[in-house]
Amino acid sequence: MSISMVHAALSGLKSCQQDIGTSMDVVTDVAMDLVESHETEHSSSVKELQDMILECASLDREINCFSDIVERLSSEVSQLPPEALFSLSVNVKEQFEQKKASFSDAELHNHQKVVAFKEGVGSALHQDNGEAAENVDEDIAVTQSQVIFTCPLTQVEMENPMKNKVCNHHYDEGAILAMIKARHKQHKKCRCPVVGCGNLDVTQADLVLDQLLKRKIQKRNSNKV
Repeated sequence: MSISMVHAALSGLKSCQQDIGTSMDVVTDVAMDLVESHETEHSSSVKELQDMILECASLDREINCFSDIVERLSSEVSQLPPEALFSLSVNVKEQFEQKKASFSDAELHNHQKVVAFKEGVGSALHQDNGEAAENVDEDIAVTQSQVIFTCPLTQVEMENPMKNKVCNHHYDEGAILAMIKARHKQHKKCRCPVVGCGNLDVTQADLVLDQLLKRKIQKRNSNKV
């Protein structure tokens, strides 16, 4: 075994992790479809989907933990004599088991995609189905929708709208994460790019994918075709 083999294995593991994240988004979409169908018998299915999301979140947490330990220990081993590599597997397993023992189920409910699932299903349950009954001028409604769908950073329609749990503003995922990274490289905080917002420290932990808004954008685009 060599350090390069370790890095290759980690790369494969992280690829699997991305697939897990995609699967969690699909599960959320299915749950929202069930809620929007207004079939009461689907409530048990939504609960099963939530349990599935929590299981995926648990697996995602374990992969993150395992990867962090492997990266840290392999970095330390690379500075030592070659024979130190033989103890890497044992040390990783030992530290991973110790860390797992401190995990709690309650933490999973704070996982970004679990929060997105709950907010998406909750929004689908409470959204007003009678849009025509709203006393809003059609032109104003269209303008409001365009503002909601547009990223304040890119000024173009969002593909993966992320909601800031602190100030409730939305940004496209790629744009806001790039901005946070750039500001942190400068050792500065990332201010919310929405004009007039007082949120001076936007962090990745504050962001959650807004599944309901994403579906609205996708539906509007499909209606244009």
